[in-house]
Amino acid sequence: MVTERWGSRLGFLLATVGAAVGLGNIWRFSAVVGQNGGGAYLVPYLIAAFVCAVPLLVLELAVGRRLRTDVVSAFRSVKPEYTAFGWLVTGGVLLVLSYYLVLTGWVFGFLLSWLGGTETTFGAFTAGWEPVGYFVGATVLTGGVVSLGVRDGIERMAKVVMPTVFAILLGLALYAVTLPAWGQAARFLFTPRFSVLTDAGIWSAAFGQVFFSMSVGQGIMLTYGSYVDEGANLRNSALLVTVTDIGAAIVAGLVIFPIVFSFGLEPTLGTELAFTTLPTAFETMPFGRIVAVAFFGLLFFAALSSGVSLLEVGVAAATNSTRLSRPRATIALTVGVFFVGVPSALSYSPMRLAAFGRPVLDIVDESVGTFALPISAILILFVFVWAVDLDTVHDDLGILYPFVRYLIPVILVVVTAAKAIGIAQPAWRLLVNRARSGSVGVIVAACLFVVFAGLGWVARDRLPPPPRLRGKRR
Repeated sequence: MVTERWGSRLGFLLATVGAAVGLGNIWRFSAVVGQNGGGAYLVPYLIAAFVCAVPLLVLELAVGRRLRTDVVSAFRSVKPEYTAFGWLVTGGVLLVLSYYLVLTGWVFGFLLSWLGGTETTFGAFTAGWEPVGYFVGATVLTGGVVSLGVRDGIERMAKVVMPTVFAILLGLALYAVTLPAWGQAARFLFTPRFSVLTDAGIWSAAFGQVFFSMSVGQGIMLTYGSYVDEGANLRNSALLVTVTDIGAAIVAGLVIFPIVFSFGLEPTLGTELAFTTLPTAFETMPFGRIVAVAFFGLLFFAALSSGVSLLEVGVAAATNSTRLSRPRATIALTVGVFFVGVPSALSYSPMRLAAFGRPVLDIVDESVGTFALPISAILILFVFVWAVDLDTVHDDLGILYPFVRYLIPVILVVVTAAKAIGIAQPAWRLLVNRARSGSVGVIVAACLFVVFAGLGWVARDRLPPPPRLRGKRR
């Protein structure tokens, strides 16, 4: 049973917004928009946000507040056999964190580079061991915040970091208005092309982006919900988080695309935007160094707040499922996540660690990043909507209940199946072709499985009695 609580309603909202607003909004959103036709993508994105994200946010927050416990114990409280699902969700979150911290380290490195006046490029940055060093720094900083607890660590950080994020974002947006191609960028972002809405790929990208960006279906909001006081209106809170998340993503687009179009850059370059394309523009634009420091500072603070929320899911589960204190659980999981993330960090270093001819980080992102989140969401819906019906959760959802019971599960299954079909054949061919080569990718995958299976096995014998449910069972 969780005993910690948010110190204030504002702290809860800022921490929850911090969990949602991260690299997915500022960097990945613009990359996906650029690759999917600008305004053509915005329509399914908004539909996905309000149809899927808001109900799932309310569901997770409500389950967390009702059960007052972590993800693993929440699954176990429904039925002991579901404990494995809780560890699966937690393991998936920690796997995402393992490479998310690598990206956070990149941002941290670029921030310090431009702040110090060296103005590094991605090629020069990854030619040395700096990516690994900054990965260590980002990991230690994230673990340090979580070790301090909910009020003294996560909430205090959110009260400083999130106002800073929005202040920087607003300042960059005001600067972007002065650029010559601001109007072109606005038209690109807000002019829908309804003819391409029949493309299933755009819809799949939109729903995938919503789950990645808003931290739903990962157990983060369930964990944060366990710290919420009884008087909080969860539907209003979920709507506020969703609107803020969308607003941050759109404003970030209005920062990035004016720079892209003003300096003749290509908006469809995807992940290269942040680390290759935009730094080129920063070198030539007026006040470029100041803009670069603000931009990478924005990315770093947003990434840090999201990384903290990912680690908190694992730490909350470990402290409730074992006899470890919060500081010791944080150290153990931080070290574990670090070692799991090392192959991803080394894939963009002089070692160029690769599998099947591709960087390990890219493979982990396309596999774990693509499937862990929707699968986790499916498990949460199955257990907390279909397997058990908690009266208070049903009341918190209200008119949103049919969405989480009927519509969203179908959407999740369809989107996940579509992605699986899309990558299964080439992935299988690669596996067959390289199986005899002793590829490092097989070793990495085996290590990931052993680490998190081991965590679940060790914790299994130390589980305390599950909290009693008073709701109706179906």
